[in-house]
Amino acid sequence: MRLSYTTLTLAVALVVGGFATAAAQEPAAPLANGRTAVFLDCHSRLCDFDHFRREIPFVNWVRDRQDADVHVLITQQGTAAGGSRFTLSLIGLRAMAARQDTVFYVTNVDDTYEEERAGLTSAVALGLVPYVWHTRAFQRLSLAYAAPADTTRSLLTESVDDPWDYWVFRIGLRGSMEGESQERFVSGNTSVSADRTTEALKIELGVRASGSRSEFDVVDEAEGLDTTYVSTRTAYSFDGLVVWSLGPHWSAGVMAELDRNSTLNWDLAIRGGPAVEYNIFPWDESTWRRLTLRYVIGISAYNYTEETIYDQLAEVRPAHTLEVDIGVQQPWGSIRGSLDAFQYLHDLTKHSVSVGGGVNLRVFRGLDFSIGGSVARIKDQLYLSKAGLTTEEILLRQQQRGTEFRFGMDLGLSYRFGSKFNNVVNPRM
Repeated sequence: MRLSYTTLTLAVALVVGGFATAAAQEPAAPLANGRTAVFLDCHSRLCDFDHFRREIPFVNWVRDRQDADVHVLITQQGTAAGGSRFTLSLIGLRAMAARQDTVFYVTNVDDTYEEERAGLTSAVALGLVPYVWHTRAFQRLSLAYAAPADTTRSLLTESVDDPWDYWVFRIGLRGSMEGESQERFVSGNTSVSADRTTEALKIELGVRASGSRSEFDVVDEAEGLDTTYVSTRTAYSFDGLVVWSLGPHWSAGVMAELDRNSTLNWDLAIRGGPAVEYNIFPWDESTWRRLTLRYVIGISAYNYTEETIYDQLAEVRPAHTLEVDIGVQQPWGSIRGSLDAFQYLHDLTKHSVSVGGGVNLRVFRGLDFSIGGSVARIKDQLYLSKAGLTTEEILLRQQQRGTEFRFGMDLGLSYRFGSKFNNVVNPRM
């Protein structure tokens, strides 16, 4: 767990800068206790709102952005080492509308939850300091600095000695079991990955295996039969990706996949090829917004467990893919969306197109609206078994059924009203 060096420097600069810009800003309209009103906008598990309210008591926490002097928008991205990089955007509102600051906080992969939470809380508190200087609470604040143990080394010029050369390895193993008098279920999965990420080059390698077994006892009292139905599924995969950064917008790479999947009739599937990607916005703005277009062209080779509806036990087909992805995180809400188009080149009628996305909006004070969904046209199921599926296989979903489309949708509306204050913490019962 650590605040980045940029963050520490920025935090001190924010405190000093607050005084320097005092004459240019009018004080915000104070609430009942003369404190700055803050609206927290964060969906990470580390954003423990109760903890924030206990540890940062020098502001007023409010439920709605319309009542706030500062909107704290926190977004999260994973780091190459397995940690997280949090971007804290502090957006001034009302009398503070001319001010906006950004603070960064980075966690390490071996940090405990408490260490991560404490670090993020400190980052929020430091970021809020320039917004409370004109309140009475500011007189009770103090700035402390914990010097590193080795004071002979400069904090800002300290070099990184990495014996692993940016490589990060992970090994995972997980299993579960549950049951009742007439049903039993057991599953397990394991994974091994190796990643190396720098600004110029990213390498990701992963191996995964999973399996499950379900048993269902069905009693036919009329026939006097007691039958046990068994469903098993297995899947194995290898994924490889190498990506080169080609400036603030372009990327190029090579990707490969090896799969064995009983549900998809794949005894072995090998897919891969070169790819190019373009982000309309610079990548350093990806915390706030991104609009990427990715094109992949390559080969798909299959060995099937059962003969397919096209009389194939093995085939090699050229294919290409176009992917468009959009993500926007703003004070008024967020937008996410994607379009994936896949097509076999040996027969252009064999293709699939899927579109999905969602919107979360703050319509007005207290009213939030969300809608999301996806729809897909599916014409590329080369793997379907010629033998067809039994009723048992369909009900137990042992193999993928033929289909021409899939769809899904979700809709949400919430409204909050009442007291604007949100400072009290009471976790009882």
